[in-house]
Amino acid sequence: MTKKMVIIFQSLFFLLVVLFLCSSGSLAAATPPGDHLSLAGSMKNLQGKGVKEVEVEVLVNGGQVKPLGKEETITTGSQGNFLAEFKLPVGTLPTATVEIKASKPCWRELLPTPVKVLEAGTGPSGHRLFQAQGQFTLYRQITPAFWLATLVLILVYIIIAAELMHRTLAAFLGAALILFITYTLGTFDKSYFILSFEDAMRAIDMNVIFLLMGMMIIVGVLKKTGLFQWLAYKSYALARGNVFILACILMVVTAVASAFLDNVTTMLLMIPVTIELAVTLKINPMALLIPEVFASNIGGTATLIGDPPNILIGSYAKLTFNDFVVNLTGIVAICMVVTLIYYVFWYKKAYQQAEVKDIQRTIAYLKEEYRITNRSLLIMCLGVLAFTIFLFIVHGVLHMEPSIAALMGAMILLAISRVDIVEMLEHEVEWPTLVFFIALFMVIAGAEETGLIQMIAEWVKDVSKGNLMVAVIMVLWVSAIASAFVDNIPFTATMLPIIAFLNQTIPGAESGVLWWSLSLGACFGGNGTLIGASANVVTVGMAEKAGYHISFLGYMKACFVPMLITVAICSVYLLVAY
Repeated sequence: MTKKMVIIFQSLFFLLVVLFLCSSGSLAAATPPGDHLSLAGSMKNLQGKGVKEVEVEVLVNGGQVKPLGKEETITTGSQGNFLAEFKLPVGTLPTATVEIKASKPCWRELLPTPVKVLEAGTGPSGHRLFQAQGQFTLYRQITPAFWLATLVLILVYIIIAAELMHRTLAAFLGAALILFITYTLGTFDKSYFILSFEDAMRAIDMNVIFLLMGMMIIVGVLKKTGLFQWLAYKSYALARGNVFILACILMVVTAVASAFLDNVTTMLLMIPVTIELAVTLKINPMALLIPEVFASNIGGTATLIGDPPNILIGSYAKLTFNDFVVNLTGIVAICMVVTLIYYVFWYKKAYQQAEVKDIQRTIAYLKEEYRITNRSLLIMCLGVLAFTIFLFIVHGVLHMEPSIAALMGAMILLAISRVDIVEMLEHEVEWPTLVFFIALFMVIAGAEETGLIQMIAEWVKDVSKGNLMVAVIMVLWVSAIASAFVDNIPFTATMLPIIAFLNQTIPGAESGVLWWSLSLGACFGGNGTLIGASANVVTVGMAEKAGYHISFLGYMKACFVPMLITVAICSVYLLVAY
């Protein structure tokens, strides 16, 4: 090796040593170490629930300091927590005053609040370490966003109740309006900021959407077997021409079917054959259809999947299929007995006027007309339906969302039956209903973000004065009366965060009794009027297409009193059982 190469290697080695010493802090005397502050905290509302996306500022001796890292601002996470690191000039702490300031649209600004700083030792490079933490409470404030979100929610309800436009259009128009206001007025003035697009997407409960879609597909395939027409024939054969017994059998069949299928689909399948039976007996089909739809709403209450309000409640509150069966089946059975007795007497004259001639010939005709059209497909459907219900029963143990069970059953059935999935998606999946739910979730989220839902919940809490019995009666009866005049689906969606709030603030509500109050009130109350439940609207609409009209008042006359009776029975049940 030449002398020149040795000199080059020595120079490179010396340079590397200098770089190492600089990086290890040996030359840190030229840049004195600062004070390092680690700050942790949380932003919570009055009920102790974390408030997300709060912008937090840190002030040291009155001046704002920026955190270390890429982010220049501090924002709370989904649970309301935040954590940040700061480097301050040496000697700043612990004598300096460290304060927290926070802000978020629709919340009062948190004025500078001091936090206590504690010394935590010395770092590896000689800098001093300090820690501080704090929990802060934020208070709601009424802003223009609050009034706009409230107005949109009320208008959506009015449009749906008055049937001024399709409920899906009404809900989606409301959702679009909320987002439009947020990104126009809300961009220039935070007091108009209602709901971010990201929060709108998070508000959509896909468990509800996929659960409904899966069950729609299963029922769509089941329709091809002729099962429900066959059940109608069997009902007439068992009744042997006795219209009173026939009405009771049809109500029971409808109630049981609605517990395992959704009640709207059950009525869609039952209506045509019921009208045919009524025409054969020469009675007004409404004498059979109204008791059926009433029974459908009662029976659907017994399970998680029977009625859309229950699907919403189960998904939001993380209640299992078994929870609904255990807590609601008993009272549903009692109310079904009352329903049978009531309508047998209510339509007594109509049933007595039925023309029952040549029973055997009629039974033979119905047997030929309403038979199973595809036995192999029926066996597949019943097998998959049994498997799906089994998954519903054990989904709590498996920590599996109910929607997974429904989708699994639907996909297995499509795969083994060879039914065209495109046909199912085009004709059997009720896309307007699914889109309605998606839009409704956004509208409710806007009301929740701006504080309307919390205000209603606090009003219920104040009126009940923290008494669980009063709260149970209030939730049950308010839900029942409101659901009679407003579609029970949007009403239930609005009530979900309110019940969640009450469960946290009223002693004894941890048992879940308020969830059952909401379920019974919304599902049973939907029986009160023509527009109270989707199944009611479907039934009256299909009957009108067949030439049999019933007015709003005529429907209310037949259903409002038995609705009040069943809700009164539920009041006793809830107060005694819980």
